[in-house]
Amino acid sequence: MPRLTSLLFLTTLALLLPVAGVQAKVTIHSTNYHGWPDALIMGNGEVEVVIVPAIGRVMQFGFVGEEGVFWENRALDGKVVDATTDAWRKGEWVNLGGDKTWPAPEGEWSRFTQRQGWRPPPAFDGLPATARIEEREVVLTSAIDPFYGIRAQRRLKLHASKPVLTITTTYERLSGDPAKIGVWVITQLKSPIGVFAPVPVKSIFPQGHTLLGKDSPPDLKSEDGLLSLKRHRQAAYKIGLDAGMLVWVGARHALRIDAPRVAKAEYPDQGSSTEIYTNPDPLPYVELETLSPIQLLKAGDKMKSRNVYTLAHRRHLSPAAEARALMKE
Repeated sequence: MPRLTSLLFLTTLALLLPVAGVQAKVTIHSTNYHGWPDALIMGNGEVEVVIVPAIGRVMQFGFVGEEGVFWENRALDGKVVDATTDAWRKGEWVNLGGDKTWPAPEGEWSRFTQRQGWRPPPAFDGLPATARIEEREVVLTSAIDPFYGIRAQRRLKLHASKPVLTITTTYERLSGDPAKIGVWVITQLKSPIGVFAPVPVKSIFPQGHTLLGKDSPPDLKSEDGLLSLKRHRQAAYKIGLDAGMLVWVGARHALRIDAPRVAKAEYPDQGSSTEIYTNPDPLPYVELETLSPIQLLKAGDKMKSRNVYTLAHRRHLSPAAEARALMKE
């Protein structure tokens, strides 16, 4: 498990110094988070972000003094995933929650890993990562995946005064034959009142979305350019979209995730640049997912993708009105 040095913590003292006449507000400190030592909390006085290097996750994002919006599997507090390849082959996926990155396309995993059952490649999911602080930003770096030959780096930047978090995810391919790969970011969020996405005027999908599961979500709607759906307790559903923005609306908060689509680029999952997955009970969460274009990666190549997370307090009675208002900001 990675250990942060005292020098790293001394670096945080500089985060309170003025820059170009502006008082910077971003601070970073270490804590024991739900049993994981050496977690980092990044804050700006309004919102906080929790990063847990021990499991390679961004585990929470929320307003100071309030519950965060990311879903966490509290039954697994403090759990560390076995890092050995043999244990990974024999074991099953450990669903910890939070925000993470997996390689796309998902359908190609078994070709790389030679595993029959479903499980994300080991270095991308739950293994320890290293963390360092660079000028008010946290850089989280994974191990090199033994199957993909990729090292993933996630750079977190919190706005000095606004509830806005930017995460830039970079894949560096260090070994392996050339292959088409994309950056996939999965954000697990608490059970919402509704999840929304704008439907592009010239969507590549006839109905503004494509089904990525067997059945269509029962309450999937598209009204005046706004697609919406809810989580169902009895069954899982998944759809793909060509939108560059997704919005989660809860009882007290709303979250917008921006990942603009690249025109004329190749995307996985029938051309999806964003996806929405809803999980049934007993684990009450949804996933807002973003995908970068697929590109041919060979040893020595890098690719990156950027997500911007904007958190807000609810201001509108209607969840749809809340989503529309947040989309305009």
